[in-house]
Amino acid sequence: MNQDTINALKDKFPEQITGMTSFRGEETVTVRRESLIEIAGCLRDELDFEFLMDLTAVDYPEREERFEMVYNFYSFKNNLRLRIKAPVNGKEPVIASLAPLWSGANWFEREVYDMFGIKFEGHPDLRRILMYDTFIGHPLRKDYP
Repeated sequence: MNQDTINALKDKFPEQITGMTSFRGEETVTVRRESLIEIAGCLRDELDFEFLMDLTAVDYPEREERFEMVYNFYSFKNNLRLRIKAPVNGKEPVIASLAPLWSGANWFEREVYDMFGIKFEGHPDLRRILMYDTFIGHPLRKDYP
C-alpha cells in the first residue's frame, strides 16, 4: 500500500481515524461513523479511489458497537486497495449511505439492510433485496434463530 495515501488520510482526518492495521499488504483504516461520508468523498475526489468494490457488515453481539461496516475501495490510477471500517451501534444501527457517491453502493447497502438490519441514511430506495417483504428478522445477525 502506498504510505502516502495513509499519511494523507491521517493528516486530513486526525480525529476521525481511530485505528490502522496492515496485514499481508492489506491496509485497513477504522473511522468514526460520523465521518464516513467525508472520508469516502476524500478517497474518491482527492486520493483517486474511484471504485467502491464491495461493502458488507460484521456482527459482534458482545461489543457495545455491535456492528462493523466494512468498505473495500480500489484506485485504478494507482493500483491500490484500501479497506475502511466503521463501527455501528447495535441499538439503533444507522450509518450514512455511500450511494450518493457511488451508485454501486445501492444494492450492497440494500443487502446489508436486509441481512443485518442496518439502515443507511440518505439511501434512495432502502428496502429488502433478498428476503420477501413480510419476512421477520435479519438472517445474518448472530442472534437470529
